[in-house]
Amino acid sequence: MAAPLAALLLASLLTAPSPAPAALPACPQIFGHGGYPTGANAWERDQIRQPNNPTAIRQYKSWGAAGVEADLQLTKNGTKGVMWHNTSTWGLTGTKKNITEIWWASGDTKLQGRTITRGPFAGETVHTFREWLAAMRSAGMIGLVEIKPEARQSLFNSDAAIKARAWAEVLDPVRENYRSQEIILYSHDSGIAAELKSRVTAAGMTQVLSGGPVWPDVTKWEEPPPSWTLNESAWKAALQSGARRIATDYPAQLRSWLVGKCQ
Repeated sequence: MAAPLAALLLASLLTAPSPAPAALPACPQIFGHGGYPTGANAWERDQIRQPNNPTAIRQYKSWGAAGVEADLQLTKNGTKGVMWHNTSTWGLTGTKKNITEIWWASGDTKLQGRTITRGPFAGETVHTFREWLAAMRSAGMIGLVEIKPEARQSLFNSDAAIKARAWAEVLDPVRENYRSQEIILYSHDSGIAAELKSRVTAAGMTQVLSGGPVWPDVTKWEEPPPSWTLNESAWKAALQSGARRIATDYPAQLRSWLVGKCQ
């Protein structure tokens, strides 16, 4: 009996089902970010990669981004909300001026109509916040909007009329659109962030303060760009932590890297 019993046990071991493989984590949504160089004289190397215009929005979507991080500035006295990363018009046609010192549509240094002079989106123009939101809605993408610290010039202006107009340029377009498209607002400026929270709470729009991505990239952007592979360990950690949304300077590479690692 011993031999048949041993054979039976061996057969059962050989035919026992293998343990099911561990389930893959859910794939995160990718948020594209346009890198800006670090170090001295960064503006001389900047290639205006930020997704602040419709051409860039479409490009980032083609790279696999579900959303993008873009930059909201205010022109002189808070008269127009515009999508532009840099403090000045460096990288645009026309005389170099700080965004906060010029009008949108009047004066010989006006911002409207200037075009980008270099980089992948050369020839594109500066767009208003409303125009940018419309382009994002058309593309079906999520808008993560940083209110740049330069906007303090009007958001905290001692003139109550300027201050009110500036905040209207930030919040009215959001109020008009946040129910039909996802918009997330934030600022690295603590004063702006605090006032933003107060105002959107009073307006019943607190949802626009949540839902942002994690930022795992460890590379410091430069031109030409550093290798995306330097971020692999950080991406892996973010994926394993269950991150629902990941922001990166390398959306196309992250999309390819995620293949087979999530579902």
